Amino acid sequence: MLKRFLDYIRLNLINYIVNLKIHIYKGGAKMTSHVTFQQGVKECIPTLLGYIGIGLSFGIVAASQHFSVLEILLLCLLVYAGAAQFIICALVITGTPISAIVLTTLIVNSRFFLLSMTLSPNYKDYGIWNRLALSSILTDETFGVAITPHLKGETINDRWLHGLNITAYSFWAIACVLGAVFGKYISHPEMLGLDFAITAMFIFLAMAQFETITRSKVSIYIVLIAFVIVMMFILSWFMPSYVAILVTSICAATLGVVMDR
Repeated sequence: MLKRFLDYIRLNLINYIVNLKIHIYKGGAKMTSHVTFQQGVKECIPTLLGYIGIGLSFGIVAASQHFSVLEILLLCLLVYAGAAQFIICALVITGTPISAIVLTTLIVNSRFFLLSMTLSPNYKDYGIWNRLALSSILTDETFGVAITPHLKGETINDRWLHGLNITAYSFWAIACVLGAVFGKYISHPEMLGLDFAITAMFIFLAMAQFETITRSKVSIYIVLIAFVIVMMFILSWFMPSYVAILVTSICAATLGVVMDR
């Protein structure tokens, strides 16, 4: 029954994404502004499928390692990063010193500085507290949604981004807690396709971003993709994968800025 329910959710979400794409393209000029909280909530919906799979998986893993539901909820609300939360669980179980856990989490999550800086031109005129709120709960997935209209030069304001971020933030916490509470009833989540959910979500986000690539910049993207592959292959030999990803991202971003001038 659970498998049928999840299949039903996936089918309806796929239909939603297809209809959303058709609606956007039939609009002729496409959507030129993202200014309401409700729009932000609506455009966040496709990313929530990935949050279902990863959130449930984290809740199951954390509960199996004897984290309480309250501790899992606090990790979701205060750390709010899937990769870092999984790492924290692993480090706590192995008795790693708290200083090493904090430093590792900081390194893993430092990529959000780059993501926030990329979108910062859209909210540079807002107050400091509003800007902190907009940046502090930005994730890879919400950034993937927001960067597409940003690159197209469409209007983005704080209400839209709050709708996007708060929806993702709330749903992530709910999914993780549900995983902790009901995880004992799901002994093999991979059989339900939950382990592929995050991959499917990123494929959709990547396809949305490819729409912004102009013909003149195709060669730049090819060079950057090749650069990332080579850098990851080399760096992974002598440093942890999360550090290699961070170093590669910074180098690729710098190279992209230089080549785009």
